[in-house]
Amino acid sequence: MSPQSHSTQQPDAHTDQHKMKFFLLFVMLAVCDAAPQDLTGKMLTFPQPTNTDHVKLMTTQDTFGAVTVCLRSFTELTRDHALFSMANPSSENAFLIFMMGKGTQIKVVVGHSANVNFDVQQYTINTWHKLCATWDNTSGLGQVWLDGRPTSRKFFRHGVIQGTPSIILGQEQDSFGGRFDAAQSFVGMLSDVHMWNYVLSPCEIQGYDPNLNFNPGNVLNWGALDFETVGNVVLEENQKEKSCHY
Repeated sequence: MSPQSHSTQQPDAHTDQHKMKFFLLFVMLAVCDAAPQDLTGKMLTFPQPTNTDHVKLMTTQDTFGAVTVCLRSFTELTRDHALFSMANPSSENAFLIFMMGKGTQIKVVVGHSANVNFDVQQYTINTWHKLCATWDNTSGLGQVWLDGRPTSRKFFRHGVIQGTPSIILGQEQDSFGGRFDAAQSFVGMLSDVHMWNYVLSPCEIQGYDPNLNFNPGNVLNWGALDFETVGNVVLEENQKEKSCHY
């Protein structure tokens, strides 16, 4: 029996070129979409209490021997709420800034069990506030600054914070990246979030002001932020803190 003849189809070079162009375009769009954004002059508005709505902040930093976080917030909440939540695989509260009750105390947690309350009697609702929190592994000390005024320095712990971070605005993480509680959610506006892997000097903290020149965060930089919004969080122009003139 004579062998059957088989026809071999040559690859279509034209089709392959189109596939390659499409693939390259897809990669370029993905890279552009993931590029950090300049949020100067903008704010994030969290309009309602939920256990879902939040913003993820991305960074490649995964080891912290010291931390400074500064942000601006505006809210009318008189209940507990999270202002900044960083978790890692070994601790849901690797670095947490948490407003207690009616705003007379701010709780900072470093490495899950090391938590300290700071008295901040100057805090008022429906007012923009500048808040910075610091911690240093060498001394184990941390501090809170509200509107450029320091609290007493207090001891947290020695030892670095290590592990891939999950950084969330608008919610408090009770597990790595999740288990949010609407009763602890943030409602209001957040802006000018910066994070450093070292402790800023008192002069640098007092100079933290979006209207002034200051060294932006080397971990999180509001002027070049890699982030993702989840749920009903609105990115909009920042409200000016001055009177209008007609």
